[in-house]
Amino acid sequence: MKKELKVVIIGAGSSYTPELIEGLSEHRNVLPVKEIVLVDINEERLEIMDGFVHRYCRHLDYDVEISSTTSRQEAFVGADFIACQIRVGGNKQRIYDEKIPLKYGVIGQETTGVGGMFNALRTIPVMIEIAKDVEKYCPDAWIVNYSNPTGLVTEAVLKVCHVKMAGLCAGGMRPRWWCEEALEVSEESVYYDYIGLNHMNFTYNITIDGKPITDEQFSKVAKKCATVSQDLIHKLRLIPSQYTQYYFHTSKILSQLKSQDKTRGEAILELEKQIWREYSNPENDDKPKTLAKRGGGGYSRIAVGVMEAVYNDTGKWMVINVPNNGTIQFLDDEAVIETACFVSRDGIKPLNLKNYPTEVIGLISAVKNYESLTVEAALTGDYDTALKAMLAHPLIREYDIAKPLLDEMLEAHKDYLPQFFKK
Repeated sequence: MKKELKVVIIGAGSSYTPELIEGLSEHRNVLPVKEIVLVDINEERLEIMDGFVHRYCRHLDYDVEISSTTSRQEAFVGADFIACQIRVGGNKQRIYDEKIPLKYGVIGQETTGVGGMFNALRTIPVMIEIAKDVEKYCPDAWIVNYSNPTGLVTEAVLKVCHVKMAGLCAGGMRPRWWCEEALEVSEESVYYDYIGLNHMNFTYNITIDGKPITDEQFSKVAKKCATVSQDLIHKLRLIPSQYTQYYFHTSKILSQLKSQDKTRGEAILELEKQIWREYSNPENDDKPKTLAKRGGGGYSRIAVGVMEAVYNDTGKWMVINVPNNGTIQFLDDEAVIETACFVSRDGIKPLNLKNYPTEVIGLISAVKNYESLTVEAALTGDYDTALKAMLAHPLIREYDIAKPLLDEMLEAHKDYLPQFFKK
C-alpha cells in the first residue's frame, strides 16, 4: 500500500488556498492525502481560512484531516509536500511596487521590472528561511513554490539550500490549454519547445499527436494571447508570454497604467475584503464567486500535477522553473529557466532545446542578467548590486532614473528588507 501524504500550505491565509484544496480533492484517487496543515503568520486570516477549509472539505465530501498553526516546525515534521504561496508585505507593499515606478516613467508590475525586483528582494530571504526549515525538519519533502516572482525565488533557494523544489507558474502550461480550447484537441496530445524565463518566454515547434501545427492552427492559438500584437506574433511565429506586452508595447502599457484610477494591487485589496467576508460567513461552505474576479487561477492545477507526478512516478510533461544545466546554451548552468520538463519521483528533468529563435536571445539574456543580479542583491543586501540589477533591466536601464528610484523603493519597503538595513 502506498504511503498516505501530508501536505503543508505556507501562506494559507491567501485567498487562493481553496483552489489548492479543490485540486487535491479532485485528485484524491491518485493522490491519497491524509493530512493538510495550514500555516500563516496572520493569525486572523489563518483562523478564518481554517474554518472555511473545514466547511469546504465537508462540502466536497473530502475526507482529510485539516489543522492550522503559525509554527513551521510543528507543521513540517513528516511532511511530503510544502506548497508555498507567500506574499511578503501583502498587497499593501505590492501597491508601492506598482505606483512608485510610474512617477519615474517606468512600468510598475508585480513580477516585471522594478516591481518584480522588489517583490523578489522581500520574498527571497523569507523563502530561504522556509527552505532551511525544510532541510531541518522534512528533508525529503518537495517544495512546490508559486510565490512570485517564482523564477528568482527558485534560483535563490537552490543557490543556498539543498532541497527538492519546483518553481511553478500557470503561464508555462497555458499554450497547451490554448491549443486544447482553440483546436479542440486533448491537452495530452500537445507538445512544444519552450524557451526563456518566468514571464519572459516563447513557445514554438508546437505539435499535436507528433505532427507540426498548420499556419491556420497557429493563427487560432495565437489569438488566445491577447496582450501582444497579433501581427508581431505572426512575424515571430512564436507564442509569447502574455507578460512580454511590457517589453513589446512598453509606451502603450505605461500610458494605460498611468491613466488608471487604481493599480491592480489597489483593486485586489478592495476585492479581497469581499472575498474574506464570504470566507468568514459560517454558513458559506463553497468557494466565493468573487474569487473568479481575483485572477491568477491555474496554479493549483500545476501544483497538484507536480505532486501527482512525483508521488506516482509518472514522468509527466510539464513546464517548470528549474536550473538550466546546459538546456539553454547561452545561459549559465545555475541560472533558473522556465522550460519543458519530465517530472517523476527522481526529480525534474529539463528537455533539450534545439533551434533557438535567435531574435529573442538578446531579450532573454538581458532579463536573465537582471534576475541573477537581483538574486545576489537579495542574498547580500548590497546596494551597488541592486543598482546594477536595475541598470541591467531592459525596462529601466538609465542611471538617472535607476538610482533615485532605487532609493525611494528601498525606503518604502524598509520594514521588509532587513538585509539592506543592517544595524
